[in-house]
Amino acid sequence: KGMAPPQKILFPPEEICMEWQQRQRPGAGLFNLGNTCYINVILQCLTYTPPLANYLLSHDHSQLCHRQGFCMMCIMEAHVSKVLHSSANVIWPRAVVRDLKFIGEEFEPDTAGDAYEFLRCALEAMQRACLSESSDVDISFQTTTIIHQIFGGFLKSRVTCLRCQAVSDSYKAFLHVLLDIKAPSSLTTALEDFVTPKKLDGKYCLKCSKCEMKVTAFKRITVHRAPKVFTVCLERAADHTGKKISKIVEYPEYLDLRPYMSDTAGEPLLYSLYALVVHSGDTCLDGHFFCYTKASNGLWYKMDDESVNNCGIHAVLRQQAYLLFYAR
Repeated sequence: KGMAPPQKILFPPEEICMEWQQRQRPGAGLFNLGNTCYINVILQCLTYTPPLANYLLSHDHSQLCHRQGFCMMCIMEAHVSKVLHSSANVIWPRAVVRDLKFIGEEFEPDTAGDAYEFLRCALEAMQRACLSESSDVDISFQTTTIIHQIFGGFLKSRVTCLRCQAVSDSYKAFLHVLLDIKAPSSLTTALEDFVTPKKLDGKYCLKCSKCEMKVTAFKRITVHRAPKVFTVCLERAADHTGKKISKIVEYPEYLDLRPYMSDTAGEPLLYSLYALVVHSGDTCLDGHFFCYTKASNGLWYKMDDESVNNCGIHAVLRQQAYLLFYAR
């Protein structure tokens, strides 16, 4: 609605399976190869993302991949298979650390990094791998890869001129959403803030195509097309100095995305929490990352590098969460 459909589809969305194909106890923990906790948490959260794991365990990608050298999809396929099928309690994520510079130029082995930045770069590297056979630059076509079909949605930005009431809409694809938590104390209030219209005046004035001049306007962002997996980063950096917002922001086990959609009428859009990343430390520039994931057996586990320990939902919902992963 309001958007042109893609001319060609790379991966049919109906082939995505949201339920685990195999049910088992959790897989291996991951050795810390020196400041690699930020990598380990993202690898674990992606490993326990059911639609992604189902696809990677099918080996469909590697059977058709002709890439020479680095391919993030092939690396993830081998990694997920090793974690979930290995008889070892802990494995080395060597291939990922070895190819770190191909995932993101800012990452250095033996140097601490940020989990959200690594997630962003890992998803983009997987997206590039899915597009490697195609030189097509059509944006709508690029949003039909397996990665966009799982993690991707669209945001709608509506700008209303306060002088003539003219409305202009634009759309932007997303794989994750960054939320401001300076004021909100819960995920739902942060999402309410996100979709609340913002006034654009002074130096933020926009040129109205109808008035043909700079005007005061309202801008409202809403979720226009909901993703199958909704990934949220709670922005804990207070400013550029690395000062951290350490407060607890409440988040539910089940989330209804309907109130934050462009079209708020209709059935609830229910999501279930299946993974989260926690940052412990006084500033954003140091500290440690660990995560909680829901394994295919339906039980929650705390995953802290090498250790994988069973835990209850009450412990999961009491964390100082940094990243939240919800599945439809």
